[in-house]
Amino acid sequence: MEDSTIALDHIANLILTAPSRELYHASIAWFEKLGFKSIMTESSVETTATWMQLFSSSASIHDTSLKIVYASSGAKKLPISAKMDWRSMPAVATITTNTLKAIETLFASLPWSYQRYSVPSKNGSGNGDFSAIYTHDPMNNLLIFTDKPNPFEAPKRQNQHAHDHEDASSEPAMASITRSATTSKRRKIAILTSGGDAPGMNAAVRGVVRAAITRGCDAYAVHEGYQGLVDGGDMIKKMGWDDVQGYLSTGGTVIGTARCKAFRERPGRLLAARNLVREGIDALVVCGGDGSLTGADLFRSEWPSLLEELVKTNELTSEEAEKYAHLNIVGLVGSIDNDMSSTDITIGAVTCLHRICESIDSISSTASSHSRAFVVEVMGRHCGWLALMAGIATGADFIFIPERPPSGENWRDNMCAEIKAHRDLGKRKTIVIVCEGAIDSNLNPITSKDMMDLLTDRLHLDTRMTILGHVQRGGKPCAFDRNLATMQGVEAVEAVLASKPGIPSPMIGMNENKITRTDLMKAVALTGEVAKAIGRKDFIGAMELRDPAFNQQFDQFSAISTATSVNESAEPNKNSLRIGIINVGAPAGGMNAAVRAAVRYARNRGHVPFGIHNGFPGLMAGLFKELKWMDVDGWIAHGGSELGTNRDQPSLDLGMVSYQLQKFNIQSLILVGGFEAYTACLEMSNARNVYPAFCMPMVHIPATISNNVPGTEFSLGCDTSLNAIMDACDAIKQSATASRKRVFVVEVHGGKSGFLAVMSGLAVGATSVYIPEEGINLARLQKDVRHLCQRYGEDAEGKSQGRVIIRSESASKTYSTDIVSAIIKEEGHQQFDSRTAILGHIQQGNSPSPLDRVRATRFAVCAIDFLESHIEHDATNGPTVYTKDPSSIAVAGIQGSKVSFTSVEELLKDTDMKNRKPIQTWWMDYKRTGNLLARRMDLL
Repeated sequence: MEDSTIALDHIANLILTAPSRELYHASIAWFEKLGFKSIMTESSVETTATWMQLFSSSASIHDTSLKIVYASSGAKKLPISAKMDWRSMPAVATITTNTLKAIETLFASLPWSYQRYSVPSKNGSGNGDFSAIYTHDPMNNLLIFTDKPNPFEAPKRQNQHAHDHEDASSEPAMASITRSATTSKRRKIAILTSGGDAPGMNAAVRGVVRAAITRGCDAYAVHEGYQGLVDGGDMIKKMGWDDVQGYLSTGGTVIGTARCKAFRERPGRLLAARNLVREGIDALVVCGGDGSLTGADLFRSEWPSLLEELVKTNELTSEEAEKYAHLNIVGLVGSIDNDMSSTDITIGAVTCLHRICESIDSISSTASSHSRAFVVEVMGRHCGWLALMAGIATGADFIFIPERPPSGENWRDNMCAEIKAHRDLGKRKTIVIVCEGAIDSNLNPITSKDMMDLLTDRLHLDTRMTILGHVQRGGKPCAFDRNLATMQGVEAVEAVLASKPGIPSPMIGMNENKITRTDLMKAVALTGEVAKAIGRKDFIGAMELRDPAFNQQFDQFSAISTATSVNESAEPNKNSLRIGIINVGAPAGGMNAAVRAAVRYARNRGHVPFGIHNGFPGLMAGLFKELKWMDVDGWIAHGGSELGTNRDQPSLDLGMVSYQLQKFNIQSLILVGGFEAYTACLEMSNARNVYPAFCMPMVHIPATISNNVPGTEFSLGCDTSLNAIMDACDAIKQSATASRKRVFVVEVHGGKSGFLAVMSGLAVGATSVYIPEEGINLARLQKDVRHLCQRYGEDAEGKSQGRVIIRSESASKTYSTDIVSAIIKEEGHQQFDSRTAILGHIQQGNSPSPLDRVRATRFAVCAIDFLESHIEHDATNGPTVYTKDPSSIAVAGIQGSKVSFTSVEELLKDTDMKNRKPIQTWWMDYKRTGNLLARRMDLL
């Protein structure tokens, strides 16, 4: 039998409202006979709603969604008289099918009223004949089934022929519609948060709940961690779609976490198993640290014996035990310490880094005012990630971490010498960061109090100690943690559905900027190896067990923070390079941090860095200044561009650019900027045959909030901008919610790249996101209006939520932000209001985010190494810098966990020069997830 095509008024879903529970349940049963499958149900005091899906077995046909809502306030429709001609009445849906005769047979076998009409072709040939069957559901909604071809039907996909040859002649009527709607056991997936709370846990809960519901599963939340499993009852609650509303911007864990001694013993795990089986739950997502995940895997390994014991004690029946014979466990790592192996980053770590940097930035101003030293203690019992990243991001003078203790017995003398060198150069403040698990090479603890006393007694500094404590866990999650936790939560549900008995429990992580699944217990075991390596003084092994960048970044911190070898009054040696540093393009968070790191690393390597002010116009005017170690002090926390920046290109006057570079004897060049810096590199590369001054190594450090530079997954400034947009949208959403039924259309920057719109939309839970890659058309606006009408129609009276739509500034020339808002307001028919918010240059942010500071430092140090690698040294004449090698002009890029360099010429094939962005983007999958979690089935 040929497949049936379903088209509901050419929209993706239909909403029907039942005024009574009897009609609600009768309508669900009625549509189930047509092949619709119930995929999720939500209940509240005022309403109950069931989503149904008509699955198509053909690749050319989209599945069709239907929502049946019970609302006591709904209007009851008048009965449809069988004596009337139903063709004169409005229908709620037209269903096009190739099996009309078989469907009529089905209708005739059921106590359903229907009318059939045939329409002959206009030319009488019979080729255009079609028929239509009119019927109505229990709520008296009229539907039309017809074999008339749908003029709006999408063309068949390339793989459609695989279905055209199916032999289904023996299938009963409607079987082609219901083939995919098989009756399988509805999965019940529970999530719990355990151990120390971490920002982003709520985003993970939201991701799991909504992904589970979308995949046709029931979602449950276990409150108070493992204690909730042991206690059962009201501690295990079924979750609806709107139960996780507002979770994204909330810190900690709404569902609670607690230490549970009972679960550590078998009797406690017996109670937990009994409670799960009684709720029908056979899949558990655990978000916590290594201890929580170890307990979860132990629970899974004991599951068969636990059920067997429960049957023997008559706590469960043998049928229940057989039905839930297997327990699926999936781990999400929620840990502010970032101490789990097999993942590059854990949920909560970046937000914790935000809190630390905010605190140290605040401390820095008072420390500088009084010329004080501050010893700051941060969390991290066996992992120094927080201390290391905070040290880089705040420009600390010294750090102590457990994986890399200070070497030698005289490390106190070395530290004091380093800090004295900083003071001799003119620094008024001293910041020392101590990880709570810091030790020396003999495994003796290094405490904050010891360091405070050392600085006071040895260097006679006015020293204060600050233990940040639990302030590090607090506050709302940053954009990175929201998106990480959301994506991992969705992946956890997919891992549950893909799991099979005998397969090890997976842990969801992130490696090389990709969401991954790894063996949970192998990851836990590797994590334990770090502490063991430290215990046996194998510090090299401990460093290797951390993520790939950890070791490199520690060396980079040491390279830029040392000042004992800096002698700025001495003449440059014969191997010194004269390095020009210029900002090009719009300001971006992290530009100053990159210049600072480049200057200090260059100085420590014996080179002479020059700052070029005001971009290429400043270069042409000869605005060069030699930058010394203290000239860039404090720049790491400064937003904007201290050197000054603009979008002008060297093509304004290539001859003058060449002249000034020769005049100041610049031997290599670092360009920190956006797409304009990339095109500037191209122009100078193409002019090498004419201007020998350009025959030197150049490196472009990408810095633009649009993140549209080819050759890198992240540019400096994009994370700062995402957090600025997120903060603004959180405030806007709060206002919209307070005003009840209001939609804000928020315009964001990004040029022709939708990166900011997509990633901020996911971070704030936007209802819809418009990006240049997809554009805006009337059909899309109609879908959005229908969706908004549906969502506001479902909101309980007086409890309507504010909603946000993100629009990229270049999404459409026709449908501007104001026009989109006006259309939404007009079509809302007073059901909801609409306002606009054009964020403008506030998106460039204030102080750079910690991630942008860390990335800037990493880029800059690697850039200096890149320049040195293209220099030929001569024992007599010093460095030779003349080169025409295309690889000597390159873009520095973050690819996964590594920094790579790709020549500007090689990147041309991967660049859309017209739209000023890379051809391939890695972040479009995030948009699909955003649509999924905004319940936009019509956009999937």
